[in-house]
Amino acid sequence: MSALLLSGAPGSPYTRKMVALLRYRRIAYRLLLSTTGAPALPAAKPPLLPTFYLPGPDGALQAVTDSTPLIRRFEAEFAGRAVVPADPALALVDALLEDFGDEWLTKAMFHYRWTYPADIRKAGEVLACWRGGPHDDAALAATADAVRQRQIPRLRYVGSNPSTGPVIEAGYQRVLLALEDHFRTHRFLMGARPGASDFALYGQLTQLVHFDPTSMALAAEIAPRVGAWVLMMEDLSGLEPTDTDWLNVTRLPDSLKALLRETGRLYVPLLRANAQALQAGQAELQATIDGQPWVQQAFPYQGKCLAWLRRDHQALSAADRARADAVLAGSGCEALFIP
Repeated sequence: MSALLLSGAPGSPYTRKMVALLRYRRIAYRLLLSTTGAPALPAAKPPLLPTFYLPGPDGALQAVTDSTPLIRRFEAEFAGRAVVPADPALALVDALLEDFGDEWLTKAMFHYRWTYPADIRKAGEVLACWRGGPHDDAALAATADAVRQRQIPRLRYVGSNPSTGPVIEAGYQRVLLALEDHFRTHRFLMGARPGASDFALYGQLTQLVHFDPTSMALAAEIAPRVGAWVLMMEDLSGLEPTDTDWLNVTRLPDSLKALLRETGRLYVPLLRANAQALQAGQAELQATIDGQPWVQQAFPYQGKCLAWLRRDHQALSAADRARADAVLAGSGCEALFIP
């Protein structure tokens, strides 16, 4: 198979997630940092990063953007070095943490980037440099301002505001501490080899831990192992995984259970409230997260995320479901699988 073609940007957590995954899986790829001047390519709807250009059923290229289904597609199309655990019960835990990284931790990334002056300044200027060709000072200033004017109002889409900001920041700090504890004894979330969840959290943390000044300073102070792990995750092409490298789902370390509790504490109430709002045809959801009121736009995509997790849970055999449920009991995550 020829090299996969995708477009993306260094400031896109999902681009970083997928490029690192392709490197680990030794799947050849070509990354377009800009599609300007590239051969005619189909447009993604909506336009999201990264965009993969993959053959459809008729052989014509299609624009595909969703990282979670793409990972599963590549598991089926490319042999070896899998990132979905072989144990179905552990695979459910991995999928849940992948979703937490993709859909909750991104709130922290977006919040820090577009809330604090130093972060806003840096993001506007650096992200502007990735939009098109070289910029002189005047052009850079104008493009940076346009980026800021577009992104700052979008904070409401992730639920970030003066009321919810402390909830987001406290959650980010607890996630850092849970990961720091985990990396004292384990190389990856899923054991001695990475799962899809490793790449999801890595993607968001490339920005939180190594780009945005405010969140980066906190990570440097309390989570040096996390900072090192993020850099290590960038290229795992030299890692030689074995089938025995996965965690045993019946003996998960307390550090990973702490991360599951954060998922249950922060993300599960949001998913449930979002599903209720979508079912009722409401444009906004209302939830209580970590004891604080939370209001934001309801998102059909996160309704899909919940449906996928419930589908995977239901597809487990009775024995595997019992093992998964035993792991999730008391974390708050078990509420996802209650209708």
